[in-house]
Amino acid sequence: MVEPRKSRRSREHSAQLINAVQLDELRRDAADCRACPLWQGATQTVFGEGRAGAEVMLVGEQPGDREDVEGHPFVGPAGRLLDRALVEAGIERDDVYVTNAVKHFKFELRGKRRMHKTPAQKEIEACRPWLEQELELVRPLIVVAMGATAVRALLGRRVPIGENRGHWFDSNGRDLFITVHPSALLRIPEGGDRAGAYAQFVAELRQVAARLRRH
Repeated sequence: MVEPRKSRRSREHSAQLINAVQLDELRRDAADCRACPLWQGATQTVFGEGRAGAEVMLVGEQPGDREDVEGHPFVGPAGRLLDRALVEAGIERDDVYVTNAVKHFKFELRGKRRMHKTPAQKEIEACRPWLEQELELVRPLIVVAMGATAVRALLGRRVPIGENRGHWFDSNGRDLFITVHPSALLRIPEGGDRAGAYAQFVAELRQVAARLRRH
């Protein structure tokens, strides 16, 4: 017997509400994470944000300096670029959950400046349980891995970004799409083709939008 549409939707909505409560609890638990030494230098844990049931999960590397200070993911220059690209790609921000593979800012001091430092494998492993639980509670249709660290966290292996960006993979039954981290676009030196790199990034996000419509 076919389940009535209204009943099915009601059950889905109830499940999302339960997951939202559990997601808030998970966020509070992560605030006290001491699974690796990165918490010692960071200001705070920067957990993912968005609603349970968001159709797309964007996974970056780690919070940056601005994110570490404010306590929210993707609020710095890379985040503003990402927001603009999502609009141009036709992806609704409310349909997106944003998070990072590593929840604490890893840096080295150069004078008074805190400069980004790539997380080590042991730090990715320490944070993986948080990411796995986010995936379980948000239940996105599509996961977008932005950059090498996100790919390693989601697939459990190194995958060259240059050769695989714009391609789809299977990650535990989920559609996984690989692209660059928006901060990579900001690091293109003056005189480089920033406009072309940004256009390619938007084009890749449009592939995500197209796959989302088919879902």
